[in-house]
Amino acid sequence: MKHYTSYYDSPVGEMLLVADDIGAVGLWFRDEKYYACCLNDDHEPRETPIIKELKCWLDSYFQGKKPDSEPPLHMIGTPFQIEVWNILRKIPYGTTTTYKEIAKEIAKKRGLARISAQAVGTAVGKNNIILIVPCHRVVATNNSLAGYAGGIDRKITFLKLEGAFKDEYFVPKHSTAS
Repeated sequence: MKHYTSYYDSPVGEMLLVADDIGAVGLWFRDEKYYACCLNDDHEPRETPIIKELKCWLDSYFQGKKPDSEPPLHMIGTPFQIEVWNILRKIPYGTTTTYKEIAKEIAKKRGLARISAQAVGTAVGKNNIILIVPCHRVVATNNSLAGYAGGIDRKITFLKLEGAFKDEYFVPKHSTAS
């Protein structure tokens, strides 16, 4: 399926927006760890209605407003990743959860004793549609802010913008983020 691209100048860096005819495929910061990882060879720059909707959503978000609705999404990943990303989409604006809580939710849904929080962390980190699929709202059980592919400084900025940052959050000495 053809991808359409555009750029967005956010207050925290330029973003690449990618959509197809179904929905948003990716939103990445230029220096992000998995930048354009699912952008296919068949793409062209074009301001499609979905790209325009993404830009309106981002405008609202960066003005400190809770966006009213979610643009159409076309999440591309493994079934496990998509399961995790759908849980991320349910994390309310201005709140956080932990990798462990997401793992517990998946384990319960599947009737398992447990699911690895580390596996959840890997799936969270490979989220292609940052901000709209709010991976920045996930922290470690010990309040560590490790693991954000868009960069820890941006994660902190987003949590503060949403009023979700807590004084007990900290950046570990050996972060898994880029």
